Amino acid sequence: MKLWCNDPYVSKLSLKNPIHFLALGFGSGLVAKAPGTFGTLAAIPLYLLMMNLSLSWYLGLTLLSVIAGFYICDKASKDMGVHDHGAIVWDEVAGLLITLIAAPAGWVWLLVGFVLFRIFDILKPWPIKWLDAKVHGGFGIMIDDVLAGIFALICLQGLAYWLG
Repeated sequence: MKLWCNDPYVSKLSLKNPIHFLALGFGSGLVAKAPGTFGTLAAIPLYLLMMNLSLSWYLGLTLLSVIAGFYICDKASKDMGVHDHGAIVWDEVAGLLITLIAAPAGWVWLLVGFVLFRIFDILKPWPIKWLDAKVHGGFGIMIDDVLAGIFALICLQGLAYWLG
């Protein structure tokens, strides 16, 4: 597995710094190939810890992950000296948590949510692509994944409704 070991931007971050640790998705963003996918995978244990919470607690923690993400991603980006480096994957963590709001129980639904989120995050249909290109800073890093999560959430809930 290839890591960002020699990347001069990533070398400015430290996993000992809690902000960097979160921005790097608990270290998952250090994988140089498909860091967004690994960041999304890193969100699964967090989701598993949250999935049995009441909806209001789940929504509150998800909202906290998004709001904190504006700062986390902005700080890591500034510390690296580059906007939205691929190693910053907290936005994927928050995006998957959004996707899985009120998801039906079961590994199949978790997998479907994961795939839907990755599709929207990678393909970036309008207006996700527009936001990704036009909005900068921590908000800009987060907003395209928040919207991808919302699109994936709508699709997941639609599938659950029609198949359930």
